[in-house]
Amino acid sequence: MTHTPHELAEEFPDRVEDISALKQSDAHFATLVDKYHELNRAIHRAETNVEPTEELHEVEMRKERMALKDEIARMLSATA
Repeated sequence: MTHTPHELAEEFPDRVEDISALKQSDAHFATLVDKYHELNRAIHRAETNVEPTEELHEVEMRKERMALKDEIARMLSATA
């Protein structure tokens, strides 16, 4: 448990402009980014006990966040 937000700008610091451009040009990518941010905030609230949740649920949320991040990374690499 890290208590550190995993914002996409921190995860892909050299691709911030690409993320912004893809969000505007690709509706699927924009949906993935929105889901990632929503889930990331929920995980952060759970980790900091603002909105505690069961450990299993927190683990499942982290797995889903990782899958979203992998898909976002794949789409970003396809544009490079």
